[in-house]
Amino acid sequence: MATILIVDDETRMLDLVALYVAPYGHRVLKESDGEAAVNRVADEPVDLVILDVMMPKMNGWEVCQDIRSFSDVPIIMLTARDGKEDVVKGLRYGADDYVTKPFDEGELMARVDALLRRTKRQDEAACGGLVWNGRERALSFEGEAIHLTPKEFDTIGLFLRNPGRAFSREEIIETAWGLGSGTEGRTVDTHIRNMREKIKKSGFPVEDHLKTVWGKGYKWESERDGSH
Repeated sequence: MATILIVDDETRMLDLVALYVAPYGHRVLKESDGEAAVNRVADEPVDLVILDVMMPKMNGWEVCQDIRSFSDVPIIMLTARDGKEDVVKGLRYGADDYVTKPFDEGELMARVDALLRRTKRQDEAACGGLVWNGRERALSFEGEAIHLTPKEFDTIGLFLRNPGRAFSREEIIETAWGLGSGTEGRTVDTHIRNMREKIKKSGFPVEDHLKTVWGKGYKWESERDGSH
């Protein structure tokens, strides 16, 4: 069972989407206000957000962007606007998928299921006793907690889930800070230096795994990559 937050300023649409979701055994949360939705995601575990774009005060794009500043919870944008520019805008702001109104139950739930399956595979990652738990937002080495800042946690998660892939500073910023944050590459370097020190103090040989790729950025080498 997953916890799904539905966000729409129209009560009728909230109830309709909840009617589609509930029979699949999921727990349903509802919010009709964008700011309340952001706070809900920040305050309690949510597995997926179904988010309407056209809302007063705070539109769906703004809500998506705010959520992405601290969470990688899957987000499906739900809207009557199906222009290519709107789709691209939603994806750039961090949405994972886009469903246009009118829609049917089958289409919506197929997309929900696909995202939940993908996210489940990415909830945890491990390397040599170092365990990253995305659901609990916890990092540990041999059972001992390593305390990181939210940005450091999201960054190490990006590396551990994608061993062997080199990430540019811009890609790291997009994941941990979000598009349009204005964060500079030097800030990424500082966060990674601090993160390395914290993980090193735990006893994990982080220098054997977290590598600087000159001219590109950083990458994580697992044992399978032949780092030893």
